[in-house]
Amino acid sequence: MQAQKLRDTKYEKGFLAKGQKTGVWEYYGYTPSGEKVVLQRYDYDQHRLLYFRPGPDITCHTEVSPGKWSYVRPDQPPLFIGSEVALAEYTSRMVYPPAAQAQNIQGKVVVSFMIDTLGHLSNYRLVQRIGGGCDEEALRVARTLPEQWVPARMGRRAVAVEYELPLNFRLAQP
Repeated sequence: MQAQKLRDTKYEKGFLAKGQKTGVWEYYGYTPSGEKVVLQRYDYDQHRLLYFRPGPDITCHTEVSPGKWSYVRPDQPPLFIGSEVALAEYTSRMVYPPAAQAQNIQGKVVVSFMIDTLGHLSNYRLVQRIGGGCDEEALRVARTLPEQWVPARMGRRAVAVEYELPLNFRLAQP
């Protein structure tokens, strides 16, 4: 029997075995009033999403049938395993380009990529740019995201979607 270690933080709870997540994990978020709520429940042994807390309705560019794409609201949007909190942790690794800082460039860069029916990422492209090296940095960060996505679903079937990831560049106020 291998030793398991419980990880219980503000945002996640589950067991680790040899440094890998195992069994069912819960991922948490907080309501505006500060109430702790379960955002996702994921079974790492079965590689299966057990529960997700519905958020706002999201319209995605979705492959509704082979080769036919349309903007629709999937029954289940694509989900980053660990919730938006974990996704934000990865995107916080952006490095503000010195050229952009020197030119006081701030704003939002939007990177689009496809999440296929298996949760794999591809076709990265810039949808909204601000320059100064920020666009390249946003694209670099998007390309380093781990492939821990649960694909979108229409009914019982997984569907490919084009996902738009906004990344904000803000200079610290003196």
